[in-house]
Formats: sequence, C-alpha cells, structure tokens
Amino acid sequence: MEVKRQGNAGPYAGLDPGRPTRVRWQVFLMLLLLVTINYVDRAVLSIAMPAIQKDLDLDPRIVGLILSSFFWGYALMQIPSGWLADRYRPDKVVVGAAVAWGIVQTLTGFIHSSKTLIFLRVLLGITEAPVYPGGAKLQSVWLTSAERGRGATILDSGAPLGTAIGGPIIVAFMAWFGGWRGALIGAGILTLICAWLAWLVIRGTPSTHRRINEAERQYIQTSLAAEYELAKSQANGKAGIKDYLKARNFWCMCLGWFSFNTVFYGLMTWGPSYLAKTQNVNISTIGGSVLIIFGAGFVGEIIGGWIADAWRARGGGHNTVMRTLLAIAGIMTSLSIFFLSKTTSLPMAIALLSTALFFLRWGGLYWSVPAAISRREHVGIVGGCMNFSGNIAGVTTPIYVGFIVSATGAYFLVLMIFAIAGLLLAGASSLIDHTKKVGSHGKENSR
Repeated sequence: MEVKRQGNAGPYAGLDPGRPTRVRWQVFLMLLLLVTINYVDRAVLSIAMPAIQKDLDLDPRIVGLILSSFFWGYALMQIPSGWLADRYRPDKVVVGAAVAWGIVQTLTGFIHSSKTLIFLRVLLGITEAPVYPGGAKLQSVWLTSAERGRGATILDSGAPLGTAIGGPIIVAFMAWFGGWRGALIGAGILTLICAWLAWLVIRGTPSTHRRINEAERQYIQTSLAAEYELAKSQANGKAGIKDYLKARNFWCMCLGWFSFNTVFYGLMTWGPSYLAKTQNVNISTIGGSVLIIFGAGFVGEIIGGWIADAWRARGGGHNTVMRTLLAIAGIMTSLSIFFLSKTTSLPMAIALLSTALFFLRWGGLYWSVPAAISRREHVGIVGGCMNFSGNIAGVTTPIYVGFIVSATGAYFLVLMIFAIAGLLLAGASSLIDHTKKVGSHGKENSR
C-alpha cells in the first residue's frame, strides 16, 4: 500500500523525504511462500500414499499411524520453537527450519520401511514447527500494531493456498520424476530453493537490513518503541509463566485457535472423503473441488487482513475491529456448516464449503494476537503455545471424525461438531482484549 504524504501529515511526517521502502511486506510475502511450501510438503504423503502403500505393502493401520505421525513432532515442538524465536533471531530460526525440513523431505524419498517413514514424518513435524511461532515473532520486529492484521493473514494464508495447489503440484511431480519417490525428493529440493530465496529477503532486522531505507526504518522503530514503551509504563513488574496462565487473554486465544483448527483440519483431512461419500464424485472431481474450496479460503484470508487494517486506519478501535471480524468468521462458518448438513447438491455443497473456508480463514488474524497480548520478549513462545493448542485439534480431530463416521455411517454429527466449533471461535474471540498485554494494569483503549 503506497503511503501518500501531504505536507507534514501522515505516519511518515518529519522522516526522510525519500519514498519509504516496503521491505517489511517483502519479508511477509516470503513467509507466505514458506508457509505455502510447508503445506505442500504436508500434502505430498497423503497424495502419494496409495502408491507408497502398494510398493511397501503397508497395512491400513500402519498407514493411519504414518499419516498422524507428522503431528506428533509438530505439536510437541511448538512451545520450544517459540522459545527459540524469542531467544535467537527469528529470521534465522524460520529459514533454518525450512532448510532442515527440506532435507528431511528429500530423505523421505529413499525410505524402504514403515518404521523409517514414521521416524522421518515425526522429524518433518519437528523441523516444520518453528515457521509459525517464528512468523509471529517477526510481526513484533517488523510490523506496527496497525499493520499486523495484514501481516497475520499473509503469513497464515499459505495454509489454504498450499492445500489448494499441493495436489496438482505433487501429481505433476509424480508424473515428471517417475513416481512417489521422485515426488518426495522433488518437494524437498523445491523447499530448499524456497528457503534460499526467503533468506535473501528475510535476513536481518529493520536496523540491519541492507535494502530498507531510513524512512521505513524510522517509521517501524518509532511505532514499535511507542507501543512497547506504553506497555512498559503499564506493566506490573516482569511477566512470568504464572501471569500468562492466569490471564483470560491467553486462554481465550488458545481456545479460539483450537476451535479454528478443529474446523480447518477437519475439512482438510475429511472434506474429500465427505464429498466422495455424500456426493458420489470421483477423484478428479474431488481434486477440482478442493482447489475451489481452499482457494476461496486463501482469498478470504487476504481480504480479512485487508479489512482489519483498513478499518483500523479509518479510526476503528483495535478491539472493535478484531472482535467483530472474528465473530463474523465464527458465525458464518457455523451457519455454512449447518446448512451443508442439509444439502444434497454437489454445487451447493462446494458453494457452502467455499463460504465456510472464506470466512473461517479470517481467523488467520489470530497470528496478530501473540504480539498484541504478550511482552515483546515472550511473543515467540506465546505464539508457540497458541499453535500447540491448535495442533491438539490437528491430532485429535481426524481420529474422532473417523470413529464417528465408522460408527454412524454418516457425517451429520461431525458437521454439528464443526458448527459448534465455529460458535466457540466467535465466543472466545469476543473476550480477548487486544489492547492489554499480560501483566499490564493499563485500561483498554480504542486504538
């Protein structure tokens, strides 16, 4: 977004008269690239699994363990990854993680047993874990409070984008590189290339980045200094783990993100099977439907972030903007899922799922919450705690959905659970005070 200056008005008043660079947005576009390839790498095994299962003669029970094993390492490492992002430079943590998971993904193409595959999937989860907590930490380094809506949704929109395009990319890799082994190796090499490109842009801070000019540097540093000086003046000493565990903001954040991921991971893992069973569609139709549905989620997430920052720029209070948009996200998701349970038409089912994903992905605004509610030195670990809670849903949702569908032979109860999760997302989000950091005695304000 180009900033227009009129006289001495506007956020760049009194700064370097040159046009401000846009390095901070380039940083977050690179994070979008890394999150997108992150989700492509997650998708590769599911798409290649029929061929892997046949070649390695895997029992269906072992296949279930393999598909869930990624989340064991991923969930386990969320909080330690946040600690790393707080303690060390988050740009190094994020890009280092991408290099590591690219290597692990490449090695997966050489496996010959289920035990080795499970081990490498757990290791892939461990190495992918830092990308989101590190991204949350980078928000507190690069973006002002008024810009974090866009930053959060740019970061998180890689999830629906990677899910949408992952299938076509991996199918193409399997055709080009001679089967599932070539696809896994190709995905790993692609990750390493993306990590190198990201490092060229992400490397550094506003103080040290070679491509940032003085106008943008002063704008970022002045805005962040004002935000954190205010927080420091309102603080009741140092905030420790007990302060976070006693804070309503912290628990509502975790509950809201858990609810969000209950719906997202549920639709990501079981959505294709739902369409196949209830609409009697073939695999090619399912692939096109997934592209439409999760593509709508990507578009919705970008729009949600733009609305949040544009509304705040026009005078909307931080709490008013965030609570309203997240409440709309939860309610519209819930309504879409409820009506989905009543439809028997494939076009209507796709339209309702696309609507659900469009609004659900406004929940990507949650990645601005850790920087809003926590002290600067704790943003990474708080982001890790939030994503740990979300990935508990990633571990459990596919399992209980399978049990429900197996026991009832239908998806109605599952869809009702997702509808309730949408309402929980709206309710928990309405209780978060985005203007008060944990351990602060300051009163809520409109900005």
